[in-house]
Amino acid sequence: MEYMDDDNGESSTNLVNIDIETAKKAIYSLLQSVGEDPGREGLRNTPDRVARMYSELLSGYGADPAKIINGALFNINYDEMVLVRDIEFYSLCEHHMLPFLGRAHVAYIPAGKVIGLSKIPRMVDMYARRLQVQERMTRQIADFLQDFLEPQGVAVVVEAVHLCSMMRGVKKHDARMTTSAMHGAFRANLATRQEFLDNISRARVNPI
Repeated sequence: MEYMDDDNGESSTNLVNIDIETAKKAIYSLLQSVGEDPGREGLRNTPDRVARMYSELLSGYGADPAKIINGALFNINYDEMVLVRDIEFYSLCEHHMLPFLGRAHVAYIPAGKVIGLSKIPRMVDMYARRLQVQERMTRQIADFLQDFLEPQGVAVVVEAVHLCSMMRGVKKHDARMTTSAMHGAFRANLATRQEFLDNISRARVNPI
């Protein structure tokens, strides 16, 4: 399905206002705590760089859903599945503040309204750019679309690798975590749910 998208050339990279000075002091103390010299050449600007990095990685806290949607909601008589798959995301695990990253697959069945195509990836980014757990992020994406669009149903599947289990702890490099959240027709109708799962399980094909 193709439809209009009011993107207005927005950048997907935003910043959130954080207390840069407090963050810099914390990073400075962390460097000292591991026996490093924060004043040496390679580390001299690290506290500032890390503090500003977090203002980008955690920009989801400052995101306004209304501004993300930006009027890109259209009344269209269409009642078949709309699917945006393989949405890349990067997030930070709230337990160890290490990254987890992967792909989200998001579908809904409209009930008279559709949302601009780019807005679904922006919604994924909004929830991913916070301190998160994958289960909650998956549910937040599904709940937002269900509440905002009031469609016949919403389905979200998120697949990710977690550096906290790759770099520390069990150290399982190939382990993948999959979470899902279903509303409406996707929860109540087995055939609808299976159509969604079949679509996202197909091998990805790079566009020409």
